[in-house]
Amino acid sequence: MRALRLTPLSIAISAALNSPIPVMADDENTITLSPVVVTATRQAQNSFDLPVAIDVVNEKDIKQGQLQMQLSESLIRVPGITAQNRNNQAQDPQISTRGFGSRSAFGVRGVRVYVDGIPLTMPDGQGQPGVVDLSAIKSIEVMRGPFSSLYGNSSGGVIQMMTKNSPQSPEVGATAMFGSYDTKRQILEAAGQSENVEYLLNISNFETNSFRDHGKGNKQMATAKFKFNISEDTKLTSLVNWFEQDAQDPLGLDRARAFSRSTRDSAIAAATFANTGVKRDHTQIGFNLEHAFNENNKISLIPYVGSRRNAQVLTTTALATGLFGSGTASSACFASGSSGTCARLSEINREFYGTDLRWDNSGRVFDLPYNLTLGLTYGKSTDDRNDTNTLNNGFTVSNPNRDEKNIASNFDQYIQGKLSLTPTVDVHMGARHTKVQLKVKDNLLTVNGYNSGNVEYQKTTPVIGAVWKATEALNFYVNFGKGFETPTFIEAAFDNVATGVASKPNLGLKASESNNYEVGAKAFLGENTRMNLTLFKVMTDDEIVTSLTNAGRSSYTNAGKTERKGIEFSLDSKFENNISTYFAYTLLDAEFKDAFTTSTQAGAVITNRTILAGNKIPGTYRSQIYGEIAWSYAPLGFFTAFEGRHNSKVYVDDVNSDSAPSYTIFNLRAGFEQNLTNWRFKEFIRVENMFDKEYIGSVRINDGNRLFYETAADRNYLVGLSAQYKF
Repeated sequence: MRALRLTPLSIAISAALNSPIPVMADDENTITLSPVVVTATRQAQNSFDLPVAIDVVNEKDIKQGQLQMQLSESLIRVPGITAQNRNNQAQDPQISTRGFGSRSAFGVRGVRVYVDGIPLTMPDGQGQPGVVDLSAIKSIEVMRGPFSSLYGNSSGGVIQMMTKNSPQSPEVGATAMFGSYDTKRQILEAAGQSENVEYLLNISNFETNSFRDHGKGNKQMATAKFKFNISEDTKLTSLVNWFEQDAQDPLGLDRARAFSRSTRDSAIAAATFANTGVKRDHTQIGFNLEHAFNENNKISLIPYVGSRRNAQVLTTTALATGLFGSGTASSACFASGSSGTCARLSEINREFYGTDLRWDNSGRVFDLPYNLTLGLTYGKSTDDRNDTNTLNNGFTVSNPNRDEKNIASNFDQYIQGKLSLTPTVDVHMGARHTKVQLKVKDNLLTVNGYNSGNVEYQKTTPVIGAVWKATEALNFYVNFGKGFETPTFIEAAFDNVATGVASKPNLGLKASESNNYEVGAKAFLGENTRMNLTLFKVMTDDEIVTSLTNAGRSSYTNAGKTERKGIEFSLDSKFENNISTYFAYTLLDAEFKDAFTTSTQAGAVITNRTILAGNKIPGTYRSQIYGEIAWSYAPLGFFTAFEGRHNSKVYVDDVNSDSAPSYTIFNLRAGFEQNLTNWRFKEFIRVENMFDKEYIGSVRINDGNRLFYETAADRNYLVGLSAQYKF
């Protein structure tokens, strides 16, 4: 058993093609899973030799037998990642890593998201992964641990999606999918090269009636990528992403309804009366200008600009049982105790832009090989936020609550490098200085006075790691780094929601800071199995937690210390007769180390509850397991895979007053592929939850109305057909 020597040329070719570097002798039954990654060091490197917990989800696992609408479809196979499909088109999937991001009520926070190096996470740490159409993606790199902090604020982990490269010969294709609950998806794509220009065009449509009442949704998306090969040394790539969406929001369910077969697919009455839901659109364009001065020096400039509009209807009386109640159009929803329905419209018009300028250098110092990266990053987002009461005890009204401008910006500098001390020992290190500013400009002075203000956060986060290449097939690594997470504008919106709309911005929140430790091993076991093992521990000060919830709003505060520790393990094998297996296991113990107090308000009554030291951080699963056995039969173009997934119970609030039980589900996918001259055809079927398990797919953390539970679908199916023509 002998590892192949990795040359700079082989790495560059593999990176360009997104193909694995074969680190073992190549035959039919040999594992060749050592992909080139760029997220860890910003330069293409073999992931096996990096002191980083990083995984790559390839194109086959993104697309084969998948709807390709939610990142959770692909990320469930990655250890250390929690990816829960909320079965709610009005909300992004719940994505967290090692417990970071588990408390997010909207979007993704605590994890930075990118596509081709362009950030989908705003300067305040709030991200929107739904911008990208997964049918245009060739791979997803997922990095956890200390080195994530080199991406700046809220970097508990990094998820980077890579769009497909253009084929040399032009291709056109179409895909149609049909499934349970009147789910439909259509995709059209074209790609190719013409002289010095490479292009990729992708448009899609999605619609569903959902298995839950009041859960309909539709979404249209488009992706356009052009790469201009200006010269052998200079490349310019442009990427345009657009989507438009309209979706109802069924909200959560209480325990009684969520665990009853007759009501688990229902929506609460207030959701229907208020017509809760969202309409949003998003457009952005980014560029990547790369110029190589020589084989040792390259610069990259990545500017981007975009806009986003979001109009969301929310109910402030989630427990209302009727449209009209005892209240009037002018009586207060917060204090009246009326069972009538109240609702508000939250609108955000966002303009954002930014850039990343990076210099990559490699060479030798004291006759030791090194890589070095220096960079500057700037980002700014400006939100025009309006909040208006639209329904008061069933009566249509138009009473403004908020009219303000929220401005978030960051200016960061970073350095990262690798030095090979010996042929078997590499040292990696880096640091990033981050400055984040949050600014509020209040335009509504008649409701609660002048509430403008700003706050600034600064932090330098160093990281260091080392890898020891014990043998050609066994590496050990260790690293340490500091983390930094500022409040998002969602968390800084209200200082005290007990006063309702009179609440002021919460600009007194502190950023949480963490120390991250990680050790691990990567190994090839024989010639057909690859193993990854990681042990980690994260200690955080000033964790941002919920202080008070009232009528659908929350205010936040800083708690004391928290601790996250655990194990991540994966095993990937390939056997004779085209049989392969994959297994991933995550053990996570995430808990509060200091006690603190949280409150809920119903009408004028405020209930205080103590969070005990030792309570588990809600939304974190102690154990997660994903397993898969796949088989293909080339003469018939047949493929199939049997998937299993287990999640332990999960607590729904800081008090640990209730939990969603553990569950185990199984899925099956199968299909055929035919190649006929210039045509390629594919057909597949997917059966999700094939044994019809009733379970809770996700939970709404610290819901003040105790509507914690978002149920998962019963047994359901998806059928897909695609045709591709190559000129």
